[in-house]
Amino acid sequence: QVQLVESGGGSVQAGGSLRLSCAGSGYTYSNFYIYMGWFRQAPGKRREGVACIGSDGSTTYADSVKGRFTISKDNAKNTLYLQMNSLKPEDAAMYYCAADRGHLCGLRESSYKYWGQGTQVTVSS
Repeated sequence: QVQLVESGGGSVQAGGSLRLSCAGSGYTYSNFYIYMGWFRQAPGKRREGVACIGSDGSTTYADSVKGRFTISKDNAKNTLYLQMNSLKPEDAAMYYCAADRGHLCGLRESSYKYWGQGTQVTVSS
């Protein structure tokens, strides 16, 4: 059973930084082809893809976060990260980690089978 647990959310002023983490269990990167992603959902809005990383380390970003966010993973720790810099008030949302078996990643919610519970990010202006 794949489980994902996010952490690292919090409250920050605009222009600040946060690093989100997603600890995975029930699989190992070395044993399975896994792609992973970060999604976010603000109140009253649909959940949207932010960034993803394929089993080969290739990455994809939403246009709204390119140049500010960086997705990475530590295979030895089974942990996914999202470094968020130059945060804006519009980045405030619940952030979710997601994963599924495969090679290449995408930012469509329907492409992911496994989801974490989310971690809240608040950005004040």
